[in-house]
Amino acid sequence: MASERLQFHEMGLDDRLLKAVADLGWSHPTLIQEKAIPLALQGKDLLARARTGSGKTAAYAIPLIQRILDSKQSVREQEVRALILVPTKELGRQVQTMIRQLATYCLRDVRVADISGKADLSSQRPILMEKPDVVVGTPSRVLAHLNAKNLVLNSSLETLVVDEADLLFSFGFEADLKNLLCYLPKIYQSFVMSATLNDEVQALKELLLHNPVVLKLQGSQLPDSSQLQQYSIKCEEEDKFLLIYTLLKLQLVRGKTLMFVGTVDRSYRLKLFLEQFSIPACVLNSELPIQSRCHIITQFNQGFYDYIIASDEQSLADPTPAAQTASSKGKKTPAGRGAKNKDKEYGVSRGVDFQNVASVINFDFPSSVESYIHRVGRTARADNPGTALSFISHTELGLLAEVDQALAGDNGQSVLKPYAFKMEEIEGFRYRCRDAMRSVTKQAVKEARLKEIKQELLNSEKLKTYFEDNPKDLQLLRHDKDLHPAVVKPHLKNVPDYLVPESLKGVINTLSSRRKRRRKEMSKPGGVIKPSFKSNSRGANPLKSFKYNKGRGRKGKTNKS
Repeated sequence: MASERLQFHEMGLDDRLLKAVADLGWSHPTLIQEKAIPLALQGKDLLARARTGSGKTAAYAIPLIQRILDSKQSVREQEVRALILVPTKELGRQVQTMIRQLATYCLRDVRVADISGKADLSSQRPILMEKPDVVVGTPSRVLAHLNAKNLVLNSSLETLVVDEADLLFSFGFEADLKNLLCYLPKIYQSFVMSATLNDEVQALKELLLHNPVVLKLQGSQLPDSSQLQQYSIKCEEEDKFLLIYTLLKLQLVRGKTLMFVGTVDRSYRLKLFLEQFSIPACVLNSELPIQSRCHIITQFNQGFYDYIIASDEQSLADPTPAAQTASSKGKKTPAGRGAKNKDKEYGVSRGVDFQNVASVINFDFPSSVESYIHRVGRTARADNPGTALSFISHTELGLLAEVDQALAGDNGQSVLKPYAFKMEEIEGFRYRCRDAMRSVTKQAVKEARLKEIKQELLNSEKLKTYFEDNPKDLQLLRHDKDLHPAVVKPHLKNVPDYLVPESLKGVINTLSSRRKRRRKEMSKPGGVIKPSFKSNSRGANPLKSFKYNKGRGRKGKTNKS
């Protein structure tokens, strides 16, 4: 019962914190917040598993801020009181934003610094010398500052938070995390938050927590079918491009959409393919500067873009020993060259809060169950509905079976329903897709990749100081512009009527239907569209409707010439 649930104002929170919560529009706590906040305020260690999008960040941020406010009533000395460890830079930026929003009315008392960015240690040193109350960072960056003595925690730390704990080990942070513990005091409160409780998280529990309260709030790691609809469709490589064209161009998928691919190359190949049909999309991958990645996510959340193509690279999520050995020996392999400029702490499928995402499309199926959960968890967040569609090639059937088995309900039914799509009805589009793919060559992909990186580096670095002085102009900086290294064929922009399946003709908006609607609006009296001379109707053409007066002066009967 909603009336029996614990409310924010019943938790003993500071009035400034309650006011900030009200400003965010949170009328009542989510389940994880309702259970975790009172326990955290009692000083207990927590291991919480709740599905992605359930409000885990606020569940630890609210008691963390409350504890800092309580401490400052008795101790006025400025110290670093809380450390939040995150697996990716994008999540670090997001956590900092959330804490600042919750501390809106007590910013003097609660200062937060995000050190997960790619800036030099020396440039971040002055920020840490001011001893912010909360430090957010990746384990490797925090450890680097501790070794450089820019950050001292052994006497002041009160709270340690590990967010998205299931990802820390998969991002290769195990050694950093263990080394980092040597710099912490013996007594502190710990929160470990995770979307899944795998063996690595259990190991982390033994390492960090003291008599913790374990919260396992949802039986399923994703929302149920009433909120999240999951579909799969079996198709090979060429059919994947045919399907994505049909879904987007005919607007069968509407609203903000995330498309996940397996590699950086694939992200640019898909972007160039969609450009052929005048479908704009942003690319997110590990090669782009962190400022650009965060700006793209912010603008996407604000509604600037409808489509993002994100690469969820397995080489970053699961660094294999072989790859590490090769890099340590300095062998110049093709993979090594490609990975040289990649950001090891990149991850947009994991933990980042994309807001109001209507659909997630797995263009390339994820390589693990955890990756599937984190990708699909970008939609159907909080109480919003969402749809996930996965394209499955014959080589990915084994991975599909693993995901099915892991996510199957108590009755053993598959959560990924077959997507009933009649491929024969869209065969007419195949030649257009092949025409477009002929332009998307390996050289075009290489040029697009280089052009995008140069463009984003310019946006990120050289214009940084300008945008700091003129923040409003940052909104004008777009990331979905055409790259155009491939030859664009204008005739592919529009969809001819004769190619549209009969079952969809009443649903979609083709070129001829737009023209018919325009003519209809023009024929209405007082219509808003002003016709040009060329589009005047026959009756309004002055050469066809010229009149003159017969007789004296201007009086008399008028005849048509």
